[in-house]
Amino acid sequence: MNRLHDKACILIVDDDEIMVEILSANLKQDYKIITTGSGSGALECAARYRPDLILLDIGLPDITGHEVCRALKNSDNTRDIPVIFTTARDTDEDELIGLNLGARDYFTKPYMVKLILARIAIQIDLKLKTDLLENLANLDGLTGISNRRNFDIQLDQEWRRGRRNDTELSLCMMDVDYFKQYNDNYGHAQGDRCLKIIASILNSQTKRAGDFVARYGGEEFVVILPSRTLAEAKQFAEMLRQAVIDKNIPHKHSKSSSRITMSFGIATVIPSGTIDPQDLLTAADKELYNAKESGRNRISSIQL
Repeated sequence: MNRLHDKACILIVDDDEIMVEILSANLKQDYKIITTGSGSGALECAARYRPDLILLDIGLPDITGHEVCRALKNSDNTRDIPVIFTTARDTDEDELIGLNLGARDYFTKPYMVKLILARIAIQIDLKLKTDLLENLANLDGLTGISNRRNFDIQLDQEWRRGRRNDTELSLCMMDVDYFKQYNDNYGHAQGDRCLKIIASILNSQTKRAGDFVARYGGEEFVVILPSRTLAEAKQFAEMLRQAVIDKNIPHKHSKSSSRITMSFGIATVIPSGTIDPQDLLTAADKELYNAKESGRNRISSIQL
């Protein structure tokens, strides 16, 4: 979530300046407030700031609040942001339309401020708790980085984005060389510590927007590299490989080095309708196997 502040963030969408002032004055003590007076502004602010709640007027000067809500719910980036409609319309039919579009609540003007504040607080609390549970569900319990479940979601999203934009997508799979021997000789507690260190190294190196690192399983990790050519992905993998070596974690029982090393498999493709994300994953896994069969502590790659 791209928070502007430690406080929860509320986007108020209304072209009535008086109503905006009333809402802002009563909410600004507890929440970070963003305001806009148009539907197009609402979509832009929602995508940019990912607020925790949107108060959305139905009667906007450019597009209706209903159309804004529909667009928000059709976007992967904004579909989970709760929306509360605010309007002077007070018929059951109007409220039903809003709820069917995915709104969480429906306020009618003029407002009873204390009631609105209480209902907003409920929605914010639910949103923050939902975010917390989702984050926990997407994190690996040992290393604290993303897990296989979250990786599958991100790969699908990046695949669709690459297909829309006709841009390359690289996938880098890696695992710790001779990790079984490390566990057997140093103990599982030390093995867990080693995986935590590796995860920290990988996470610290994935600084480019869109890069995504996850624990794939066991001693295996994966990094999604959107808009990266094969050459760029290989350069990135080499940086990771050297960073692990530089950490100088002793491994006297490795056949490839006296310290912990990793092997890497890379596959790059421009997503299309002729293959799918699983094909990219399979190709990267095959290249990882080739790197291990060729002596480990090295990188193997393919352009699909």
